[in-house]
Amino acid sequence: MTVLCIETSTSVCSAAICKDGELIKQCICREGSNHARLLPSYIEELLSLAREQRLVIEAVALSEGPGSYTGLRIGTSTAKGLCYGLNVPLIPVPTLEVLCDAAREKMETKKDTDRLCPMIDARRMEVYTKLEVRDEGLEERGRAIVVENEESVIEGVRGLEVKGLESEDVYYFGDGAAKCQKIFTKPNWHYIPDIVPEARFVGRIAERLAISDERVDLAYYEPYYLKEFVAAQSHVKGLR
Repeated sequence: MTVLCIETSTSVCSAAICKDGELIKQCICREGSNHARLLPSYIEELLSLAREQRLVIEAVALSEGPGSYTGLRIGTSTAKGLCYGLNVPLIPVPTLEVLCDAAREKMETKKDTDRLCPMIDARRMEVYTKLEVRDEGLEERGRAIVVENEESVIEGVRGLEVKGLESEDVYYFGDGAAKCQKIFTKPNWHYIPDIVPEARFVGRIAERLAISDERVDLAYYEPYYLKEFVAAQSHVKGLR
């Protein structure tokens, strides 16, 4: 299956074409939030490549959140438009699972029992996170918690019934993880730098999810915001 993939949940913007879970090409920018400007040009470039290689886009895969409200809105509106225009289904992919896939690629020599703790920044000391074991991905899409120490993360995801975290190795990563380094002091908790969600990982997961016959209703689909959008008072004089 040939899938057009979109990832805009963080400050990193990327799009890719994957065929049978393998990357054909990816366009990515890691330097700031320019999603509204970059994503259309990435899509145009990838669709042009698909025409050249006679690839037929069979689905659009979207990193559905949690993450940046604005980024998710841009990615979702673009994905919906493509699905309508190409007459193909939408495959939403949990963003925290995208981060886990990125970490798995970097952790090829680690144990299958290692716990993965993806973290997306949710401002201040709050993160979107979950915990999973490498060989048994959990269905939990994540939740927002205030991070104070390692115990606060375990407490925040207690509903997942994870056990043994006092002794097993836990690897935390993502743009919300860097700020936790100073308060995470347990020797079995390890920080992995430079792990970001990318569209190519969206394609890998979408290939697995495509086995399901469930179809997303485009008219009513919304990304997984997790937290409600709150408009702040403008700091621009005259707009208060």
